[in-house]
Amino acid sequence: MTKIQFSEYINSIGDVILYTGIPDFEMLERLSLGHGDIWHSSFEQGYKNAFPEIIYQTAVFFWYGMDFDNLDECVSWRLNPKHFAIRKNVWDDLTGFDEEFKTLDMQGFDFAYNALRNQGAIPLYVKGLYEVVIDNKIEISTHDRYLFFIKNYGFAQSFYMTLRKGIWRIKEWHGLIKAKNRGFKRSKTEITRARELNKIEGTPRVSYIIPTMLRQDYTLQLLKDLENQTYQVHQVIVVDATPEEKRDASLYKSAEFPFEVIFKWQTTKGSCRARNEAIDLCTGDYIVFGDDDIRIKPDFIENHIRLLQTYKASACNGLDIMADNSKQTLEDLEIKLNEISKDRLKIGASQSFSNANSCVKTEHVKNLIGNDINYDGGYGEDSDFGISLTKIGVTVLHNPFSVNLHLRPPQGGYRFWGKQAKLIGKKRKKQPWELDKPVKFIRPVPSPTIMYQLYKQFNKSQRKAYFDKYFLRYLFKGNKLLIPLRILRLPYKFMQYRRSEYYAKRLLALGKRTK
Repeated sequence: MTKIQFSEYINSIGDVILYTGIPDFEMLERLSLGHGDIWHSSFEQGYKNAFPEIIYQTAVFFWYGMDFDNLDECVSWRLNPKHFAIRKNVWDDLTGFDEEFKTLDMQGFDFAYNALRNQGAIPLYVKGLYEVVIDNKIEISTHDRYLFFIKNYGFAQSFYMTLRKGIWRIKEWHGLIKAKNRGFKRSKTEITRARELNKIEGTPRVSYIIPTMLRQDYTLQLLKDLENQTYQVHQVIVVDATPEEKRDASLYKSAEFPFEVIFKWQTTKGSCRARNEAIDLCTGDYIVFGDDDIRIKPDFIENHIRLLQTYKASACNGLDIMADNSKQTLEDLEIKLNEISKDRLKIGASQSFSNANSCVKTEHVKNLIGNDINYDGGYGEDSDFGISLTKIGVTVLHNPFSVNLHLRPPQGGYRFWGKQAKLIGKKRKKQPWELDKPVKFIRPVPSPTIMYQLYKQFNKSQRKAYFDKYFLRYLFKGNKLLIPLRILRLPYKFMQYRRSEYYAKRLLALGKRTK
């Protein structure tokens, strides 16, 4: 088995970069000053979308399960171990390749996959960093494939792969049994150390967006938190959809705040439309998205900007902490943070996106032309926006330093409009995603907007993996005594699923809409 032999490159600020093969050193210098930790050019070397069996576990629940198309730089864990570069401190922190894998290729996949998913390091594909390697044969043995599943997911997921590959295949059973005898599910405890955040350079302007409905008191509470920031926002835009008969316009007084506040009464419906109306009014260099029902610490805005500047990145997703009740305060948030493991301080590429707490350079928000209003009345607009950013080459960082307490009060909010979605019959109010075909006798499940995202953002094989897991979970999760009843209900569940697909495809035919 080939062992990794590194050479060293020291960049202009003294960081040591380890590398195999022969990279473009001018490009490596630029990359080493940015947010990445591991770099490769594997797409042109035959590694793009290698190890497709990963979808048996990740399906659509991991943004980076399949590699992205038509990008010169993007997050990818499918590195070629013979041609890659890595920060020395990251290699040391993560303790190198697991040599229990027989092939060097699987050692590289396992290392970069865990670095990305569990350990806070950022592996990047970079076009042109290495030359194209012709006829490079990727080696993934059946044994290594099962050992990867055993080590990272456990036996149940490994057995599921056997079922998917074909239970009549002796080679698959042999690989499963051999891997089970040699491996066990591990916990990757090592994490990449977060960089020390630099002080803010210059005076970047920050616009803060708050869409709200029936929660004027919570909105005012959030505005008070924004007043107390160590780095002041440039402007706040509140788009309020509270019905006229339930609002108190006298509560909103722009002149009372030390920053520009625009209060806009929303006449359209939906949180996506609200955010887009606010985006049109933003004049800052960065846009911070926030829900109306959160509390934020005084260093919240400062830490968003410091993190993005330190890592030379363009987008990040903050840490969203759920409150035990809607009356909790920032003191309760401190208690919760002290109870959380220090592992929360890892950075890495985010695997989710939240409109409750995120910061994005305005140029990229404008590039995406805001939120997709096809999600109004449903769910999934947050993750759609985050995935969309990654697909234009923007790495969304996880930011553990900008923390919010999510209060989730029982009343108010945009979900008020969507509560009718679970009803059937005359009491049901039409949802935006129904368009001109109202739901009648079969309620679509999963949510058609979630299904829309599967068709918009993921490929056919990923959707198939989701479909299989969805119905397996329906049948076997929970009380096993109810399995016969679930089997009887299976035809109806299929009809609900197909109905959801029907609405999703109609939204897909419309394309992304922003107004």
